[in-house]
Parts: sequence; structure tokens; C-alpha cells
Amino acid sequence: MLKSLGFSYDWDREISTTEPEYYRWTQWIFLQLLKRGLAYQAEVPVNWCPALGTVLANEEVVDGVSERGGHPVIRKPMKQWMLKITAYADHLLEDLDDLDWPESIKEMQRNWIGRSEGAEMDFPILSSDGQERDTKITIYTTRPDTIFGATYLVVAPEHPLLSSLVSTAQRKSVEEYTDLASRKSDLERTELQKEKTGVFSGCYAKNPVSGEAIPIWVADYVLGSYGTGAIMAVPAHDTRDLEFASKFDIPIRWVVMPDDKNLSGSGKAYSGEGTVVNSSNSTVGLDINGLSSKEAASKVIEWADKTANGKKKVNYKLRDWLFARQRYWGEPIPVFFLDDNGETVPLLETELPLTLPELDDFSPTGTGEPPLSKSVSWVKTKDPLTGKPARRETSTMPQWAGSCWYYLRFMDPKNSKEVVAKTKEMYWSPVDVYVGGAEHAVLHLLYSRFWHKVLYDIGIVSTKEPFKCVINQGIILGEVQYIAYKDSDGNFISADSGTSVEYHQELIPEEKVMKSGDSFVMKDNPNVRLIARSHKMSKSRGNVVNPDDVVSEYGADSLRLYEMFMGPLRDSKTWNTSGIEGVHRFLGRTWRLIVGSPLSDGTFKDGTLVTDEDPTLEQLRSLHKCIAKVTEEIEATRFNTGISAMMEFLNVAYKWKKHPRLIIEAFVLLLSPYAPHMAEELWFRLGHSKSLAYEPFPKADPAFLKESTIVLPVQINGKTRGTIQVEETCSEENAFQLASKDEKLSKYLNGKVIKKRIFVPGKILNVILDLQNVKATVR
Repeated sequence: MLKSLGFSYDWDREISTTEPEYYRWTQWIFLQLLKRGLAYQAEVPVNWCPALGTVLANEEVVDGVSERGGHPVIRKPMKQWMLKITAYADHLLEDLDDLDWPESIKEMQRNWIGRSEGAEMDFPILSSDGQERDTKITIYTTRPDTIFGATYLVVAPEHPLLSSLVSTAQRKSVEEYTDLASRKSDLERTELQKEKTGVFSGCYAKNPVSGEAIPIWVADYVLGSYGTGAIMAVPAHDTRDLEFASKFDIPIRWVVMPDDKNLSGSGKAYSGEGTVVNSSNSTVGLDINGLSSKEAASKVIEWADKTANGKKKVNYKLRDWLFARQRYWGEPIPVFFLDDNGETVPLLETELPLTLPELDDFSPTGTGEPPLSKSVSWVKTKDPLTGKPARRETSTMPQWAGSCWYYLRFMDPKNSKEVVAKTKEMYWSPVDVYVGGAEHAVLHLLYSRFWHKVLYDIGIVSTKEPFKCVINQGIILGEVQYIAYKDSDGNFISADSGTSVEYHQELIPEEKVMKSGDSFVMKDNPNVRLIARSHKMSKSRGNVVNPDDVVSEYGADSLRLYEMFMGPLRDSKTWNTSGIEGVHRFLGRTWRLIVGSPLSDGTFKDGTLVTDEDPTLEQLRSLHKCIAKVTEEIEATRFNTGISAMMEFLNVAYKWKKHPRLIIEAFVLLLSPYAPHMAEELWFRLGHSKSLAYEPFPKADPAFLKESTIVLPVQINGKTRGTIQVEETCSEENAFQLASKDEKLSKYLNGKVIKKRIFVPGKILNVILDLQNVKATVR
């Protein structure tokens, strides 16, 4: 199908990320990450999917279920391979500014990285008698100016200090709550709209600035993986904290007054900046009353640093990339563990690729042990340097691993000695245009940028970024479906008469529908208004258009042309089979203009109707105006308006009596990216023996882009009285004659004595009248 549509792929560069000769280099890149401390193992709370028998990254969990299959996901601690993407957080964030990407995609990555500046503050834990214990809870806040308003602390259910904090009376309640929280995904826990839940730990901490004892609560809206896993809650100035405090009757203290005093009495949390109040304690030597929020924040951080109660801190939402999967189908991780001490040993680069063993049963074990653990003979190995017995890693890499760097392999697909040859990488990099959906924003695109930056740092690639320009293409929706409602008696009723729950729906064929204003109605009953909807093509809806059928009826070029003519590449478009007939007619008209009308038997004469004479100025202007427009629209991926420009040119060309070769050949080259098959046939008919694919694309000559006429201002005795349309090369006499015949200007000139004329070609005509010898005129 791809070949029939004329897609110009270099099939010699075809690669498969699942072949050993490819993933050998994926494993090699992993070893480079391991050498630099960017790959490591850690005991972390993970998203475990029992149905899939594997761990999933946060990005692969949507609304508490797996992205693929929709299976329930729970949280549990496991030892996993991680990639330290956080080490590149600042680079990933800062370098976004230089990319020609959709702003929405860049903003999604900025939010995912989530850089914030604030402070870490220590809150001493109090014993049951109110004395400070040796342990402190460290919190991270972006608003240290509000610390006097912190009336409670919240720790995540997985906080490492939780078990030591909980009182005997509260232990059972806390354990039940933490077990419930472990069954939720991070997204579920942090959903802003969900009802806030929590449980009191039975323990208190000391607010380091106010000296007050404040309760420590456990709540799942705080994540152990973000910041320190604990927050100071300031209900007067945070909506989430206010909802929680209101539910559990926790004090609320205002410490920031907005410039608009009405906001402080609204009953809602005020999260903005303002003037700090109620924030002074001479005992600890801190007074920030009357300061702006920014000034107060700086002073609190300075105080915390001096008194060892905290420090300035930059934080990120971005977490290290969980890189292991408990499934068979993935690249084996090239390490093994010595039996005697568990030491991790990387595989020698000369032993790559490490291939998967053959397995009869590669289904999940259900225990957390990966399927590869079933291949005992493969798992058992020896250290080639010491001969010590060892066990291979049985987790595999995620599906993103191979796609992180495939674009580099396209540059040098057969290289068996290195990832990519330096000369080829420098020639091809970076990728000029990447076309892909927005769903890749914080997965593939972010991971690829991370790996590319690591490869840049070790000298494998010459650019900091892999993709210069990213375009999010729109999707093609199925044809419009017209839906009518019927009441219980089977009578058609207008769509705004009720809801689909109360009435039966029926699809109405397009031929029975007509447009009425902004709505669609039934032809035989215009009072019945219909619902018009387009859906994403899917087999279940029965609205899939088979491209093979379209090619069979209209040809591949018509399909290509119509898909581009439907609208800009970035927009979603609705398919309409009848719409393809318009571009099919355009191609037919193009063929007949150049080749001529068909003979009586339906065939065409050999050759073309073009002439070898020089083109006229008008023809050159029409051609180069079309070249300029098509070139501009191709570069902006507005292919639809490029096609419109060619249609306009064709309409003009049909008015010419002769069609010079110079003009027609350039037009065929313009058409070739859109309709390559017909353009190629026309090119050979024009007398060429080699493919037009090797011809340079036409370039617009600025000399022919200027308009042939200009607007010339006309003055009478130095005062502008009107304008006339003249040729650029118009003479003074011709300009004066045109002005004399102009309806508006003639009344100033007829019957008057002309003293002199001042003419600046292309600029102005000034007529000086002899006011002393004015001829008699009829009043």
C-alpha cells in the first residue's frame, strides 16, 4: 500500500528495533548509562499490574489502569532498574526554548519536568509530653513566605518516618489507610477534584517559626516520590489544604493579604502574592510582617539557613525513569549478578548482543518474577573474567528503549562497528521534521531527548537535540453521520426536542439530508433538525475508509491530493468521499491541458500540446506567482492552499492560446510532490528520459512577482485629488490621458489651461493649472 501511494521511502534503510543487530546498540547505550551512574537499581514503590505481570511507568498508567488493556494497577515496593533522567532536568527544560515545536507540546514537557524554586524546612517531631525528639520532618515548599500560616503537616502514606510517628491509638487506622492508598495510582491520588481523605497520625510537630505544636496527618494527595514526601499545609492560601482543613476542623490562619481586600473575606483560599501579616516571632528572631511575598520568602530562607532550620531548594516533578519490565518481549538488560555477593557486573561490550532465549511459555509468572526466570539454563552464567557463578538480570527493557534512538540508525543502518558513523551523523543531524501525535509528548519525545543528550555528552552525536521541528498531525475522521430522533410512536422529532436517552436514534442517509442555516434537516421534513457528528475511524463504528478502494476507483494521486486538500496537516479533518471527485477533476484537467483531449477510442496521442516558443510576460508572472505560493505553503505544511494555488494557475492557463514548454515543465515539477505518478508520466511525455525526482524544484524569480500595474497618485496644483491604475512603465502622456478620462479627476482638468506637468515615473503625476487664464465653463 505504501508503495502504491508513491511514498518515497529509502527501503534500503529499513530497520527493526526487535532484531539483535539493532538492539545490540540499545544494550550498548545502556552500558554507557551504567558507566556514568545514570542507570542504577533502587527499591521503589512501583505501579504493579497483576494482569500484565509487569511494572508500568507512571506515564503508562491512566486513571488507575494500564494504558494498554485497561487492567487495574496497584502500588508496591520492588527493586527496579532506574535511569537518572533527573540529572538532565535543567538541560531538558532550558533547551526547549530553542526548538521549533508546538507550544502545547513544549508546555506539556515543562509541566512534566515541573521545575520549582522554594525551600526545604525542618519541623521537629514532638514526643507525647511536648518535648522535641531527635527526629525532624523535612518539608519542601514553594511558598516559604506563608510558613507562619502552616497549621498542620501532611506526610505521604509511604513516608519512611511514618511508622515511627504513629501513636499506638492511631496505628490501626493509619495502617488501613496506607493499604487503601497503595491501591491507587499517583494520578488518582493527586486528582484535584477528588474528595480529600486522610487520617491523624496521633503525633505533633513544632512549627519552627511560630513555635506552635501542629498535628501531623497522613493523606494520599501527598506523594512520597515528590519533594520530601511531606508538606506544610497552609489552608488559608492553598485550595487543597483548605478543603482538607475544613473537613477535619483544622485551624486556618491568614498570613498573606491580597491587594484586593475583598478576596480575603471570600471564604476561599488565596494562593496569590500580597503583603505578609501575622508573621512575627521575636523569640526566634524572625519578623516578615509588612513585606511583599517575594521579600518575605527570601528573608525566611535566609533565616532558615542561618539557624540550620532549612535551606533554599530547587525541586522537580520529574522522577527518574523506571526502566525494567517483567515480561519476555524486550531487550535483555546486559548485566549479571555474582552469586557470592550479589555484585552487579556489566556484560562486556564484545559479548553484545545478549539475545533472548527460546521459551515455550513466556506468559507472566504472576509472582513478580519475570518470564525469563523460567529459562534456568539462560539465567545461570559465569563471570568471564573471574569464572564465578552468576545469574543474569531477568527483567527486560521497556518498549521505549529501542525507539529512543532509532532516528540515528536510519542514518547508518548497516554499521556493525558503532551506533552511527560520525561523518554520517554530522551530515544528517538533527532530524529536520518529526511528524507525530501529541500523545508522545512526555514519553517517547522526552526519553529520546534524554538519551540524545547523554550521547552528545559522550561524543556520539554532534547536536544537543534530536528533532529540530515537531509537527502534530491531525487525524482524519470518518464521514459525517446524520442522526434523527424518533419518539415512542415512531415519529421523527427535532434533535432539540429531547435527549438520546428518552428517544430512539436513527441514522439518516446523506441523500435525504439538506443544510438549513447552521443546521442539517431532513429534505422531506425540514422541521426535523438532525445531529451531525464525525468520529475517529474505527471498525466498531463501521466508518473506516479502505484506501485500496479509493485508489482502485480514483487512482493513488487523487487519494494523495485529496488528503492534502482537506485542510492543514496539523488540523483534524472529516473524510467525504464525494470531495475526492473535485481533485480528481483537477488532475483530469491538468492532463488534458498538457496532453489534449482523448481520441474517439478513449486513448491519447503521444507527446503533448506544448510549444517551444518563449513565454509571454503574463505567463511568466502567473507561473512564478504560483511557484512562490506553492513553495511557501509546502514549507508551512499548508498543502491544501498550495493545491488551491495550482488550481488557480490551471484556470488562467486554460485561457492561453499557446502553452510554452518552459511554463508547463515548471508546473509539472510543482505538481510532482502532490501527484508523483501523473507528473512522472507527463515528464516523460515532455521528452525527458530520466525521472523528474532528480530535477531541482522550481524557484520563484522575484522579478516576475511584482504586479504589472501600480496605483499612481494624481495631484492638481500640489493637492492629491485621486489615483489611477497604470502600467509600471507608463509614460507621462499616457498617465495624463488616463487621468483626463477618470470620472473623479476629469472635473478638475476639463476646460482648464495646463501650465505644466510634473511626472515622477511610478511615484506621482502633478498637474499645475494656469489660474490666470481659466477658460470659461458652464456654471
